[in-house]
Amino acid sequence: MSFFRDDTDLQRIGRAIEAHASTIYSARGVPLDQFAYVLLRPQPGGERPLGAARHAEWPSYPCSLVKVFHLVAAQAALTEERLTEHEELDRAMRDMILWSSNSATNYIIDLLTGTTGDTLLQGGALGDWRERRQAINRFFAGLDWPELAGINLDQKLMDDLRYGREKIGLDLSPIGHNRLTPIAMARLMSEIFYGSSLLPEARLKLVRDHLIRDQESPDRGRGAYQLLGYLGGGLPEGSQIWSKAGRTRWLGDARAEFRRHDTMRAILPGGEDFILTVFTQGEAIAEDDCFLPGIGQLVATELARI
Repeated sequence: MSFFRDDTDLQRIGRAIEAHASTIYSARGVPLDQFAYVLLRPQPGGERPLGAARHAEWPSYPCSLVKVFHLVAAQAALTEERLTEHEELDRAMRDMILWSSNSATNYIIDLLTGTTGDTLLQGGALGDWRERRQAINRFFAGLDWPELAGINLDQKLMDDLRYGREKIGLDLSPIGHNRLTPIAMARLMSEIFYGSSLLPEARLKLVRDHLIRDQESPDRGRGAYQLLGYLGGGLPEGSQIWSKAGRTRWLGDARAEFRRHDTMRAILPGGEDFILTVFTQGEAIAEDDCFLPGIGQLVATELARI
């Protein structure tokens, strides 16, 4: 049983999303199996959200969407006093989400796992390092959510290729790179925004606040702000947006390159509340600044008609 309930209206919108994507993918020569979405709407009283999905269990390199998981893991560690509050951690959590900083993310990974990176390790020292790197995976596995099956969160975020222990650890990993599915991302977003015992409410609020994207922000045009060119860029003026996106271009590693993903919670000016997660793969789509905003606009238009 999925954590959401199928809904006729959302399935109709889902068919419109798929038709929109199919036309563009076909024109660009990209196979449609490299497209997935999950669309959710909350229900009163803590009931399961309504939803619709396509290719929801597609295991994909997640780009920077994985940083939402790292933010939640850091807040859990602070709650359990496995981490100590300090200014550099606060700054890293902010910059990891606000600017999608890989350096900030890697600082947090080091704190959560008790590891450092890059230089070579051998023998038992390498084995111990690899075991420590599993700490974030172990935390999420402990939630026992079936939607998280098969994900991987143990690799640092890199702008290109890896070296030293990071390269060796990746080569030895049975899963390889970080991995998420659209349904795993959607489940976490639902827990963050639609009521959860995942974290104390005050810490959930901190997570939500980090994810805010302001349509009026002077930084809205910066690519690192991840609004224009992504789902939120297609929403009407006056929408409230919380999101985390990611994109990879050429990396010299086909397992991770040419992705553009986004996960967003939004409230439209008319009060329509939804979560939309979209995963894509393919160079022509990753380089397209209109594809994700087009889907965001389509969903906003269709929800306003319900």
